[in-house]
Amino acid sequence: MNTTQTTDEYLDLVDENDQVINKKKRSEVYAEHLSNFRVVNAFVINSKGEIWIPRRAPNKRVFPSCLDMSMGGHVESGESYEQTLKRETQEELNIDTDKAQVTLLGHLSPHKDGVSAFMNVYEIKMDESPNYNKDDFTEYFWLTPKALFEKIAQGEKTKSDLPTLVKIFYGQSL
Repeated sequence: MNTTQTTDEYLDLVDENDQVINKKKRSEVYAEHLSNFRVVNAFVINSKGEIWIPRRAPNKRVFPSCLDMSMGGHVESGESYEQTLKRETQEELNIDTDKAQVTLLGHLSPHKDGVSAFMNVYEIKMDESPNYNKDDFTEYFWLTPKALFEKIAQGEKTKSDLPTLVKIFYGQSL
C-alpha cells in the first residue's frame, strides 16, 4: 500500500514552540513552502556503526530515487510523534516499535536546526536489514557516516535533511 502517493492528509501546523495552531492539507503545506509542520525520522543502525540508508522509489512526489533516512513520515493531524513513529515504522520497514530497541535522538526545529520541519529523530538498533516496503524504497546500503558523505561528494542525490541529520547525530560533515 502506497498511501503517500494518493492521500492528501491533514497536517497540524505549529508555532515556534511546536504547539498546534491550525491544520492544512499536505498539498497546501508543500505548495506554500511551509516548515511549521511535524515529521518523524529514524535511523536503523547496526552494531558496526553503519546506518541503513534506503533509496526512495522513483515514483515518489518529492526526492524520487534519492537516498533517504531509514524511515520518515508526516505527523498527521491529531497524532503524536510517537504514534507516527509506530505507524510509519510498521508501514515502511515492517518493524514493530514495541518490540524494537528504539531511542529518541533529539527534537529539531526548522528555525534552530535548519531542517525542513519540526521533527523527532529516533534510532533503531538492529543488525538485520528491515523487511522494507518495496513501494517506498528500491534498494539500500549499510553505510558509515563517512561512506555516506563520500557518496554525496561523488554526486549521489539525497533527501534534503539526510546530510544534516547524519551530521547532527553522528558527527560527520561534508
